[in-house]
Amino acid sequence: MTAYRTLEQRFARLAALEGAAGILGWDAQTLMPDGAAEARGDQLAILRGMAHEILTAPETAGELDAAEAAGGLDPWPAANLREMRRVQAHAGAVPRDLVEASSRAVSRSEMVWREARRDSDFARLAPHLAEVLRLQREIGQAKGAALGLDPYDALLDSYDPGMRRAVIDPLFSDLTGWLPDLIARAREFQGARPEPLPLAGPFDVAVQRDLGLRLMAALGFDFSRGRLDISLHPFCGGATDDVRITTRYDEADFGRALMGVLHESGHALYEQGRPAPWRHQPVGAARGMSLHESQSLIVEMQACRSHEFFAYLAPLLREAFGRSGPEWSPENLHALNTRVRPGFIRVDADEATYPAHILLRYRLETAMIAGDLAVADLPGAFNDGMQELLGLVVPNDRLGCLQDIHWPSGAFGYFPTYTLGALAAAQLFRAARAAEPALPGCLAQGDFAPLRDWLRANVHEVGSLLGTDDLLTRATGAALGMDAFRAHLEARYLGA
Repeated sequence: MTAYRTLEQRFARLAALEGAAGILGWDAQTLMPDGAAEARGDQLAILRGMAHEILTAPETAGELDAAEAAGGLDPWPAANLREMRRVQAHAGAVPRDLVEASSRAVSRSEMVWREARRDSDFARLAPHLAEVLRLQREIGQAKGAALGLDPYDALLDSYDPGMRRAVIDPLFSDLTGWLPDLIARAREFQGARPEPLPLAGPFDVAVQRDLGLRLMAALGFDFSRGRLDISLHPFCGGATDDVRITTRYDEADFGRALMGVLHESGHALYEQGRPAPWRHQPVGAARGMSLHESQSLIVEMQACRSHEFFAYLAPLLREAFGRSGPEWSPENLHALNTRVRPGFIRVDADEATYPAHILLRYRLETAMIAGDLAVADLPGAFNDGMQELLGLVVPNDRLGCLQDIHWPSGAFGYFPTYTLGALAAAQLFRAARAAEPALPGCLAQGDFAPLRDWLRANVHEVGSLLGTDDLLTRATGAALGMDAFRAHLEARYLGA
């Protein structure tokens, strides 16, 4: 046990470094002055280099070998050792200088992206994005060679352990086959009904924030271990036991910020609910981004766009904004928040058209990593895909390929997890409703405890003890699939 106990100490130190980097990254996107960007990039690069040094030290490899040879571990420590080896294998495949170079390139690229997006100026970002892509291709090739994977699968595995294109491609091919027809039928179905009444602004940002905080509390967010702030791109980050979520406000439309808060709160509940004895060990980490996205979507889409939720929300909105009238009825609010309407912005998309945004980004990022799509050709390819998949003519790059921070941040391999998460969310919510028949009525009262407790027991507290498919099979009776998601969309948007 000596080797294993030493490894636990090493990985606890690693978790502390990652937590410090998480807080610095949060600060860079919320409060940091622009002039500090270069220094912050160096700080993050050094922290990531130190973490890489711990993982690739000869002592770490030797202790892993010794612990694996000794065996005899109980299930949680055995799974922790398995996850230690996986993390170490990823790190060991990439030289430290490449890790630090990538970190610095990402820091520069993220800062330039803010300006480029604001000014719809892709040319300003292009050289920085090209450098990020070059380094990500190197990382993918290095990891692929070490892990026996192609470069894209190696990058994907960093975000979603065990996920492969061989799993994604058939699912996405199936989705591509029926989604356009469902969108068309949903729009026809909704077009036969009266148009929902619009909500007239402005909506005070301070009131929006207070409302978001109230809903976070109802969901069970622990404010002693987290907070809400503003950023250009909403996210959930921070560190273990210090979970930071952000949103962005629009005085003309409170729904964007509100749904953003609910979405990021789903991520935060996962982080705050991870198994306490293992929070500083790999086995205590969330099990990949597909499951993480399932937790945000089960809150935002499955629960908080239901008829029951709007019965709870409607009086809160009327009180908060001092409004009344038929447009503030639960029925009208539900209709407004479940409209199927193709739009340019992914994060504002309805859940029926959202997967089309992901299909496009998956197509483009796999081509970029394979070397089949140059950065200079990205805007045109993006615009062509938007017209093909959603019938939209993109007017400028701010509404096109500049809208997301993922590629400037080097997050190649992340995008498919959004739609994989939607599939998992549908499966999990169906299972939760079967296990907790009173759940819909509880949502109508603003009582999220039955859903939260079921997710805590079946997802959050499981950490990385199980693989994604094993966890889903135990919780829902089936591995990841399309059936529950398709049935959910048909029920909500076609009245099926």
